[in-house]
Amino acid sequence: MSSKLKNWSIRQSLDHPVRTILLSIIFTAIFAFGIKWLVIEDDMMKILPQDMETVQTWNTIKDEFGSTDIMFIAFGKPGESVYNENIFRTLWDVSNAIELLPNVYEVMSITTVNRIDGDDGFMEVSNLQPNRELSAEEIASIRKYIEENENIASRFVSENGDFFNIVVKPIPNAKTDVFSEQVLGITEELLSDYTVHYGGQIYLMGTMPAILTGDVARLMRVGVIVMAIILLLSLRSVPAVLMNFTVIILSLLTMAGSMGWLFKLTGSDKFLFSLMNTSMPMVLLTIANSDGVHVITKFFKKVRITKDAREAAKITMESLLLPIFLTSITTISAFLTMIFSPLQQLVGYGISIAIGIAWAWILSSLMLPAMLSLRKWKMDSKAIKKAGVFERFIDAVGSRIMRYHKIVLASALIVVGIVAFGIKKLNIEVNIMTFFQKGSEIRNSLEFLDEEMSGTMDMQFRIEGDIKDPETLKQMEIIQEFLESHEKVAASISIADIIKMMHKAVENNDPNYEFIPETRGKVNNLFTLYSMSGDPEDFESLVDYDYETGLVTTLMSTISTTEIAHFVNETEDFIDKNIDEDLSISTTGILVVFRDLTDKIVESSFISIFSSIIVICIIASIFFKRIRWGLIAITPLISSVLLTFGLMGWTGIDFSHITAILSSVIIGVGVDFAIHYISQFKRISNRSNDHTNLTNEVIDDVGYPIILNSGSNMAFGALLASTFIPIQQIGGLMVFAMLSTSLGTLTLMASIVEIFKNKLVEKNKEN
Repeated sequence: MSSKLKNWSIRQSLDHPVRTILLSIIFTAIFAFGIKWLVIEDDMMKILPQDMETVQTWNTIKDEFGSTDIMFIAFGKPGESVYNENIFRTLWDVSNAIELLPNVYEVMSITTVNRIDGDDGFMEVSNLQPNRELSAEEIASIRKYIEENENIASRFVSENGDFFNIVVKPIPNAKTDVFSEQVLGITEELLSDYTVHYGGQIYLMGTMPAILTGDVARLMRVGVIVMAIILLLSLRSVPAVLMNFTVIILSLLTMAGSMGWLFKLTGSDKFLFSLMNTSMPMVLLTIANSDGVHVITKFFKKVRITKDAREAAKITMESLLLPIFLTSITTISAFLTMIFSPLQQLVGYGISIAIGIAWAWILSSLMLPAMLSLRKWKMDSKAIKKAGVFERFIDAVGSRIMRYHKIVLASALIVVGIVAFGIKKLNIEVNIMTFFQKGSEIRNSLEFLDEEMSGTMDMQFRIEGDIKDPETLKQMEIIQEFLESHEKVAASISIADIIKMMHKAVENNDPNYEFIPETRGKVNNLFTLYSMSGDPEDFESLVDYDYETGLVTTLMSTISTTEIAHFVNETEDFIDKNIDEDLSISTTGILVVFRDLTDKIVESSFISIFSSIIVICIIASIFFKRIRWGLIAITPLISSVLLTFGLMGWTGIDFSHITAILSSVIIGVGVDFAIHYISQFKRISNRSNDHTNLTNEVIDDVGYPIILNSGSNMAFGALLASTFIPIQQIGGLMVFAMLSTSLGTLTLMASIVEIFKNKLVEKNKEN
């Protein structure tokens, strides 16, 4: 930072403090106005790159067969059979009420599905539940038909026979939160006397915005309270804490507003606020706090000596403008490396939080010193008159660490090595069900649907060919037989199943004829017979109008991400080896999404870690004019990343698309400590030729703000109160990461600097 720019900044802040404060507030208001366009949504398909084959197939199927997203509604009375007239009345009312909703494309239940019966070689198509009011004979007939058709039973009746299942599909591109709210409005009114379980990705995506909004608000309140208490105990000054929070709040408003502005201007899904973004406010809270803590602690130390607020603010700015600029640039760079991430919303995460960090830097450099200089401080107050307990403690610890720096370095390396070995045990898990606590309402519902119904996970196969050709239909059948051989697969459905049912019906319901006819003409005749009493549009979710593209859908219970990858890969390998090459088959569905998301998480983390560390090393080397300084600056960051991911492996914490942001957060937040340490080392070494106690002097100057910074960042612990397990894990891991980076700076890095002190000082003098 040039002396001209530094002097200009000092003049603007201290000669025109009121103007500086007002301009800061005005520009924040302009940014914050964008909050009105902030959109909360958690669509899994919008996380992946839109040019991926999985996503393209998903969108193609949506265009051809309607939305592939489904919502499950299972209701009943545990232990009481569903085959009674009261629950059939309720099923009729609920199914018909949901069908009338504007955002609903299709409702599938016992009420809406057709039955196919034979009558002297003809086919009779009728409603499985013909009326709202049913006689005992009609209920017995429905029960018999369901029990004879496993495909219907597995989708619409629980294994114990005490719950009905309703499957609801939204219209393409329906707003998930509006859709879920409308459906829940009906079910809560009509199913109040029953036990109800909900499931499906569309349900989770629809209910997530409300949960996210409440979660973020609660976490922010807890985080602010925790941080305020720690800062108040350490700084012992209410005005100082309030000034620091002014910087934090204005930065948060700017970040949220910029995300809204970017979504408004670009319309890109990258700037949607999803579960992945929940940690953003807490991350910026800690980063903005870091800059403020360094400014305030330095100001108090100088005002204690000068007894003049303006002079103390000037010295503080002269000392910290460069370090804060460097920490901000390196932190921004670390988060901007997310733009190379293959995960869509991590790109938006990195850009939006980088804007918030940039504004926090400007506010900490200009507005905060202006506020400090304006206040009339009481020079006899405890905060100014003498150092606090924490400050004196850090000074004492610093001298002891440097006395045994080689032992400290060796011990630190051994600890890092042992913990980092846990990375081999790291498990990747992206299944959303695992994000909820066991015993929670959502988790219980999903587990019930897995155990009693057809499950909540799906996989779709888009098949191009002559769908009326028996060979094509038999190929579909082969795929379904393979899928259903998996113990977790509850059901699969395709037009081949319907053809077998029709064939059986025209042969006087003889189960021996439940197979694909041998000729295309016979298949075509079945469709003709169906059209005489049924509607051919009944098949539009299974086959296109020209019978050239068919859809096979399988439903299954929840399995782990590792099992998902194995199952999807095994299925694709089976298709490659056993299905006719003339058929064009594309796979998608939530299982394939999870498989691909796993690959992208690994790729994203690899890119984020290595690119951010390299960028920080280059920036530090340039500004400190020595490659060695760049390498030293990244040592506490590398050790913290190894410790954090190693700890995840040892403790069994899963790595997901939510915890994938950990590496960038650790590096982005932790680099501050290293930069401040190196800046003070260079600054103090230039003042004197006696370097005997140089390291102790550096720790005396920056040790307290680093530890206070790390301590106040325990506000990350507020994430432990989150509704979502990955966010809780991020909270605990970030507390650990803050401790490891701060202690790593004052032990591991400080020991390295002490060992190479003479060479570093010598080179510093030359520069």
